[in-house]
Amino acid sequence: MTASFDPVLDRLVVPAAERLAVQLRDVPDLGTGERAAITAAATRAWREAVRPKVTRVLVLDVHAARISGRLAGPDPCARWEHWLELASADGFWPSLDARFPTLRQRIGTVLGNAHRAVTAFAYRFAADRADLSPTVLPPGDATLLDVEFGSGDTHRGGQSVAVVRCAAGPVVYKPRSLHVDAALAGLVARLLPDEPAAARIRVPTVLARDGYGWAAHVAHRYCADDDELHTFYRGLGQWTAIMRMLGGSDLHAENLIAAGPVPVVVDCETLFTPQPPLLPSGYGLATDRAARALSSSVLGTGLLPGRGVALAWRGLDPSGAGGLKGEQPTVSVPALVDEGTDQVRLAYADFDPPEAANQPSAEPVLARFWGDVCDAFDELTDRLREMDRRGRLDPLLTGFVGGEVRFVRRDTETYAELARMLWHPTSLHDEPTARATVADLLTRHGQRAAAAPDEPEVVAAEVADLLVGDIPMFTMPASPDLIRGALRRWREADQELDRQVLRSTLISAYLSETPPAPPGPPLVPRLVRPDDLDRRRRTLAADVVRMLLATAVRGTDRTATWIAPVIVANSGWAVQPLPTDMYLGTAGIAVLLAAYRYEESAGRADPVDGAAELLDAVLASMRAAEDQAEADRATGIPIRPDPAGGYVGLGARIWAWLLLRRLLGDGSVSAGATAGGQMAGEPMVDEALRRARAVAALVPAAVQATDAYDLLRGPAGAIVPLLRLAELDGDARWVQTAGAIGEHLRAAARPAGPATGGGPTTVAEAASPAAAWWPGPFATDGLGGVSHGTTGIGWALSHLDGYHDLAAAAFRYEESLYDPGLPGWLDMRKPERPTDAAAWCHGSVGIGIVAADQLRRSADPPTRDRWTDMLRRAAAASWPAGMGANHTLCHGELGTWELLRTAMAAGAAPPQVDPDELDARVLTGIEEFGAVAGPNRDAFRPGLLHGLGGIGYQLLRMHPQCPLPSVLLPDPGPPDGLA
Repeated sequence: MTASFDPVLDRLVVPAAERLAVQLRDVPDLGTGERAAITAAATRAWREAVRPKVTRVLVLDVHAARISGRLAGPDPCARWEHWLELASADGFWPSLDARFPTLRQRIGTVLGNAHRAVTAFAYRFAADRADLSPTVLPPGDATLLDVEFGSGDTHRGGQSVAVVRCAAGPVVYKPRSLHVDAALAGLVARLLPDEPAAARIRVPTVLARDGYGWAAHVAHRYCADDDELHTFYRGLGQWTAIMRMLGGSDLHAENLIAAGPVPVVVDCETLFTPQPPLLPSGYGLATDRAARALSSSVLGTGLLPGRGVALAWRGLDPSGAGGLKGEQPTVSVPALVDEGTDQVRLAYADFDPPEAANQPSAEPVLARFWGDVCDAFDELTDRLREMDRRGRLDPLLTGFVGGEVRFVRRDTETYAELARMLWHPTSLHDEPTARATVADLLTRHGQRAAAAPDEPEVVAAEVADLLVGDIPMFTMPASPDLIRGALRRWREADQELDRQVLRSTLISAYLSETPPAPPGPPLVPRLVRPDDLDRRRRTLAADVVRMLLATAVRGTDRTATWIAPVIVANSGWAVQPLPTDMYLGTAGIAVLLAAYRYEESAGRADPVDGAAELLDAVLASMRAAEDQAEADRATGIPIRPDPAGGYVGLGARIWAWLLLRRLLGDGSVSAGATAGGQMAGEPMVDEALRRARAVAALVPAAVQATDAYDLLRGPAGAIVPLLRLAELDGDARWVQTAGAIGEHLRAAARPAGPATGGGPTTVAEAASPAAAWWPGPFATDGLGGVSHGTTGIGWALSHLDGYHDLAAAAFRYEESLYDPGLPGWLDMRKPERPTDAAAWCHGSVGIGIVAADQLRRSADPPTRDRWTDMLRRAAAASWPAGMGANHTLCHGELGTWELLRTAMAAGAAPPQVDPDELDARVLTGIEEFGAVAGPNRDAFRPGLLHGLGGIGYQLLRMHPQCPLPSVLLPDPGPPDGLA
C-alpha cells in the first residue's frame, strides 16, 4: 500500500513522534543529530505499521462520504481533495468511534508500545556505544546517522530488530537475549577447527547484554566463482548437520545470509525445539507417522526447501536453502487502486516475492551443487556421532545452558492472516465477535496441530498480541533437560530417512525449473540382453512391489503411505506424505497393487509376500482421507475445494475408484469395517461406486473455484471420468456436470494468434471455431501437450457431445506447434529455445498417445489417415529421444515404450524399432541401472506417473495377454470387467 493516506495518518503518528522527540532529550550521551535521526526513523516505521491497519477503514470512509453527498467537487480528484481536507481536521478520528469503537484505542496501544520500544533502544545505544567497537562495529566513529526500525515482526510490546547505521558502519540491535548466539558461535568453532576462518560457517559476532544485545551486521555478497559456490553449499550441509543435532528450527531465508562463500545464520533463537505429542489427523495413522517422521527429520530445521500451504503463502518456499529465483509463485497483496480519487479502493495485485539475501548467486544453481550439501552433511554427521560415542559431544553443549530459546508453536503466516482479519473494518466494528472468532480458530488449530496451544489463557494472550499488531512469541530457558531431550531425539533418529529427505528436498527445489536440471548421463545399457524376457519382466515387477513394501510407512490402524516429493498448490514441490491422487499419490499406488493382484491371479505375475496386505492398507488410507475430508466439510467451515483434475484432484479419484472396481471385481477387500470407513462386508464394486459418486458431487464447486483448465489439475481432467461414471450408474447428473465443464472450457478458450482491432478475445466470441488454446500454469499461455496443454483438453472435449468443434480447434492449435525441423512439437514453456520434449507430459509421447486413442475411436477414413500420420510423427519424434533419461511414465522410457508399442500395432512405428528388442532394451536398462524414477534420479518416488508405481504397472502390461488399460489418459475404461 502506498502513502496516499499519509496526511491523515500523520494526525495520529506525528503527535506520538513529537512526544518521543521530547523524551529523547533526557537520554544521556545522545547528540542532537542522533535524536533527530531516531525520531525521523520512528516516524517512518510507525507510518508503515499503522497504514495497513487502518487503510480499509479509510477507504470505507471515502466511499461513505461520496455516497452520502458530503464531498464537493466536479470530478473524482477534486472530491478526493475535499475528503482529505475533512479527514485532516481535528475531529476526524474521534468521528470514527461510533462505527469502530476500539480503533483509536488499539492504534494508541500500537504507538505507545512502539514509543517505549524506541525509547528503550535509545537508552541502550547510548549506554553501550563505547563497547560496540571493535566487537560488533568496525573501528571508528560510532555516531548514529540513521536507524531502520521494524526489521521483521514485532513481539512483546512492539519490540523488533533494528539496523543502526553509524558513521563507522552498520550494527544490528536485537531486543532479546543473545546468550545462545554466543554459545553457537563457540560450538561451530570447536566442531570445525580445521576450516579456514574466512570460509567457515558462522553466526554474527555479538555483544550480549541482559535481555538484549548487538550483533555485527552481515552484508550479502554473491560468490565470485564456482570454488566459492562449492564452499557455500558445503556450508549449508554443515549447518544442516549441526541444526539437526541441536534441534534447530525456523531457519528460513530471512535468517540466513550468503556472505560470499559463507552461509551466515543471523537468527538462531529456535534451538532444542521440543517434539510435541502426536495428534491424530483423521487421515490415518500412517500419514500421521509420516508427518511426524518428517517434522523430526532434517526437514524440521527449516533450512531445506518446502512449500507454504496457508492462503496468503500457498506455494511459497521460505526456506534457508530455497526460495530459488523462478521457483516462487507470485504473491497476492492488497494494493490501492485509483488513488487520489474518491473511487479509491483496495484490490489484490500479484507481485513477485522479493529476493532474499540467502542466495549465493544471481541465478541460483542448487541443481549443480546439491551433492556438496549432502556430502558435507554426511561428513559432519559422521563426525558428530563419533564424538558422541566418545562422550565428547555433551560437554560442548553446556555453554547453551541458561540461554533463552524460542519455540515456534504456530507458523507466522497463520498469525499474519488472523491479524489482518482482526484489523478488518468488520472486526473493528464488532471487536468482541472478532476476538471470539479468532480465539475459536486458534483453539481449533491447537486441537489439530500438535505444537499449537489450545489452553484458553494462552489463546487469550495470543489474541491480545494480535489485536495490537504483535506476533505472539513463546520462549523457554535452555535447561539441561531440554538440551538432553534434543540430543536423545538426534541419537534415535533414522539416519537413512534424514539422507533421503535431504536429497529429496534439495532436488525438489528445482524440479519445475525450465529448462529442467540436467538428469545426468543417458541410461543406455552396455549390452542389451534379448533372452528370457518374460521371466525377467516378472522379476522386475515383483522387485517394484517389494521396494514399495520396504519403504511404506505403516500405521497400527492398518493404513500405509510413503514419504516423497509431491506438488504443492501447482507451484512447486515439497517432500510430504503422499496425497490421494493418481499422479504421485496413494490412488496410483493402489491401482498398481490391484493390477498386480489381478495379473498374479491370471498367472502373469509372481506372488509377493505382503502385497495383498499392502493393498488393503493403501485402500484404508484412501478411505480415511476421503472420510476425514467429508467430516471437515460437514463442520461448515469454508474449505478450499480440491482441484478437479484427472491426475491431481477429483477427476483422478473418480477414475481411481472406477478402475479399482474393475480390477478388484466383486470381492470384498476386508471382511470387517476398516480404519478408512469401508462398510463391513461391503463388496468393492459397491464401495467404489459409492465413493466415485460422492467425489463426483464435489466437482461443480471445484470447477467454480479453479483458475486452471488442463487435464492434470484442471476440470478438463474430470470430463471422461464423469462420463464413465454416468455409463455405469445411468445418472444424468454426471453428464450435466461434464457438459458444464465443457461450457467452462469454451468460455476460457482463446483463438490462436494475437487479438487485434477489437476482435474476439475468446473462441466463444468468434464467428466460427478457430485454432484454440487456454491460459496455462507456469506463467505460460498457449501450452501444447497432454498434461497442461491443448492436446489433453482437446482429448477430453472430444468425448463430450456438442464440443467436438472445440476439440478440433484445440487439436489444430497443437498441430500449429509442429516443427518438422526438430522434428516434433514446440514446448511453449521455452519458446526462445524451440526444442521438442519427447515426453508424455509436454511432448510427443503424450501427443502420440492421444492420436492413437482418436484413431481407435474414428471410423472416417480421412480422419483415420490424419491421426495415423500424427501417431507416426509422434513415434518418430520419440525414438530414440524418449529413451535414456529415466524409466517413468511421465517423461521416461516406459511412457515412450507404450507409445512405440501402440504405434507398432497401428503400423505407424519407426521401421527400425522391433517389439522384442524394445522390451529387451527397457528390461536390460532397469536391470543395469535399477528402476530409475524421475525427473531427477536421486529422489525416491513411489507414484504412478513419476515413480516406481508406473514402472511396475508398465512391466505388468508388457505381457502380450495383459488386459490392463493404459493410465496415460484418465479413462478407467468401460463399466464391464477387463477384457
